[in-house]
Amino acid sequence: MKLPRRKFLHFAAGAAALPTPSLIAWAQTYPTRPVRIIVGFAAGGGADIAARLIGQWLSDRLGQSFVVENRPGAGSNIGTETVLNALPDGYTLLLATLSNAVNTTLYERLNFRFTRDITPIAGIIRVPHVILVHPSVPAKTVPEFIAYAKANPGKVNMATGGNGSSGHMAGELFSVMAGIKMAHIPYRGQGPAFSDLLGGQVQVLFATTPGTTDYISTAKLRALAVTSTSQVEVLPELSTVGDFLPGYEASQWYGIGAPRNTPAEIIDKLNKEINAGLVDPRMKARFADIGGTVLPGSPADFGKLIAEETEKWGKVIRAANIKAE
Repeated sequence: MKLPRRKFLHFAAGAAALPTPSLIAWAQTYPTRPVRIIVGFAAGGGADIAARLIGQWLSDRLGQSFVVENRPGAGSNIGTETVLNALPDGYTLLLATLSNAVNTTLYERLNFRFTRDITPIAGIIRVPHVILVHPSVPAKTVPEFIAYAKANPGKVNMATGGNGSSGHMAGELFSVMAGIKMAHIPYRGQGPAFSDLLGGQVQVLFATTPGTTDYISTAKLRALAVTSTSQVEVLPELSTVGDFLPGYEASQWYGIGAPRNTPAEIIDKLNKEINAGLVDPRMKARFADIGGTVLPGSPADFGKLIAEETEKWGKVIRAANIKAE
């Protein structure tokens, strides 16, 4: 829902009229009431889990509830627009993800420009993907899979959790760099894609690492490699795609952002507390359980990541001629 123009102008004028010491004092007492963290995806997924972990940490540290609110739809654009139209007072935050970087190019018309309208606060984690194939695929390594796909152009069905999803982007980047053509089969989430991969209706899935180990250890699915630049703790036996396609990297990532013009004092306070969580051994262990590698850093560091990812995936979308559904 868009903020009425009169209400916004009233808020902006009131904030501008406050003397600088008053603004600083107001920010220093933040938060004085519950804070919403908007997640643009349904409950139970990786984004939701990351938001709830960091939300609980912030609640414990700052003495106010940080409540996760799921607003799924339109590839996370509905939730994103909700935040970007909110008052820039620190009480409505966004769980920013790779989808925000992808959607900048994927969607021709959006009611916002993400890199302009978001104030980055802090990164949280990166989560790599693992290339999973059905046992019927006669490939046990990345080079063997590339050779198989080249011998069967357009006949290898690549399942994804949806058009423009992180797994879709990982697969398309792989295709571009490997010089292969796979048929994209989008699903409404990674769960249904897993079901058809297990049944053999599709042949390959670039899946986020949480929940994959049981399928791999029981040989229900074969893992070829991880998409990160280094090996991952939960799947230490797997090589990286980059070992065979130098320069390849693809991962989901999560961070926290706020509407443009949110006071710097609030941004800095949240950044400090989030970073404290990312170095806390118990929090790091909980993030590691979902395959995450922490992303500590300044608001500028997170802003740089958003800009770099927006440019990177924009090139992939244009090269593969990907269109929004």
